[in-house]
Amino acid sequence: MHNRRHFFVSIASALVLCQMLAAPASAQQTTLVVYNAQHPSLTQGWVDAFTKETGIAVTLRNGNDTQLGNQIVQEGERTPADVFLTENSPSMVLVDNAGLLAPLSPETLAGVEPQFRPSHGRWTGVAARATIFVYDKRKLTQDALPKSLMDLAGAGWKGRWAASPSGGDFQAIVGAMLELKGEDATLTWLKAMKQNAVIYRGNSVAMKAVNAGEADGAIIYHYYWIGDQARTGENSGNLAVHYFGNQDPGAFVSISTAGVLKTSKQPAAAQALVKWIAGRKGQDFVLTGSAYVYPVGEGITANERLKPMVDLQAPKIDPAKLDSRKVSELMIAAGLL
Repeated sequence: MHNRRHFFVSIASALVLCQMLAAPASAQQTTLVVYNAQHPSLTQGWVDAFTKETGIAVTLRNGNDTQLGNQIVQEGERTPADVFLTENSPSMVLVDNAGLLAPLSPETLAGVEPQFRPSHGRWTGVAARATIFVYDKRKLTQDALPKSLMDLAGAGWKGRWAASPSGGDFQAIVGAMLELKGEDATLTWLKAMKQNAVIYRGNSVAMKAVNAGEADGAIIYHYYWIGDQARTGENSGNLAVHYFGNQDPGAFVSISTAGVLKTSKQPAAAQALVKWIAGRKGQDFVLTGSAYVYPVGEGITANERLKPMVDLQAPKIDPAKLDSRKVSELMIAAGLL
């Protein structure tokens, strides 16, 4: 009888122990920390759908490209970030050059067109955006438009064009110019920009300024104009769009990126999130959503409101070579930062 009682006590103790061991696992549900420099509305849509499908919770820490890229580098191996999402690739290159990214899975990379990811496979593109010149059609005709982004350095454009040099968007464009034209030509252009450009804080603000007649044109990304046109058009009704084409620096297509930190405590879940965003479901969200950016998945065409990617005649640039540190140095030297 004593042995039987001891047997049942042992069973009960074992069950209690199992429950104690199981409780922390259920209480500590996987939660990924994403440092997000992408537009919050787009990323929120991605992570909501991902969480619904997988049960993996995601916490977003929103900021801009430069801020979050530098923060990750400063935090180094102590960073709590599992995944980094950017609007433009230079900040991802900054983090990668610091040796902080893990290789992505071959399955993730296989779903993205090669021109939208570096060959080393430590990060990938998840969306793309085209550089455009929006202009006041009440002031400019087609034959008066700049043929190249480089033309805006001319004295004839003094006080006539707008930009937002403090943002990661514009700095990515300068990174493309640096890669295509070299350091001397880029610094000369930036110094001329300091004299010629009307400076605003934010692409949408620059676009509104042109629409209000404060400048003849502005360098921005395409989706600011298209998004406003798709809504009310109140900030773009007086504007038309000029695509530079001809592999010009002004035809640069910037890549929004995703990478997994090699110090992630949940690498499998982090890899799963990036794979989902870069895969068919995430890219379909890009296609059908209101962000109006280009999908980068194999075989996925862009929203019909967007100019076809092949018609942009964008310059071929290895996104892994865009150097945000050198861009910052040059823009500081020119007095733009």
